[in-house]
Amino acid sequence: MLPWAVRRTRLPLLALRCVACPAGRATLGNGRFRVNANGKRLDVWLLVNCVSCDRTGKLTVHDRVPVRSLPAVLLAGYSDNSPSLVVDTLLDPLIARRNRFALDWNGRWELHAPPVPEDPWPLRITVAFDDPVPVRPERLIARGLGISRNEIADRVKADIPLNRRTKDDFSFFLVAPAQ
Repeated sequence: MLPWAVRRTRLPLLALRCVACPAGRATLGNGRFRVNANGKRLDVWLLVNCVSCDRTGKLTVHDRVPVRSLPAVLLAGYSDNSPSLVVDTLLDPLIARRNRFALDWNGRWELHAPPVPEDPWPLRITVAFDDPVPVRPERLIARGLGISRNEIADRVKADIPLNRRTKDDFSFFLVAPAQ
């Protein structure tokens, strides 16, 4: 068995409409939270910047939640602008849906694939995703093995469709090249 890993190199851009310009791309900038208290209720936002005009926008993380409903560790993370909490918040699909943005992973991930040994055939390769990077398995396998997508049809046997995007771990069998 040969392990491959898909890892991010940088945080993804956000496909998010800017109110000031038509760029439609945002970045986290410094990765900061803004917490606002109103009585016994809290609002928490993740601040983002437009790539083109540098205008600051807010992504709603919590809206009018009771202070006591959030764990003290989480509140401290928001106040300290914890980098791991910023990443977890950005990659949370519920926050993406609530704030109507998608993640743009182009050029922000890489495949870690050790060289394929000559023997034994067939070879089982497992692909693990460290982050939810949506990729087509067919393109990922072509990149990792350095073969054409036509050759993949002859040499790769997988339980998942190879032409649909996935974010989930999968495995496949690679058979020997035709002689």
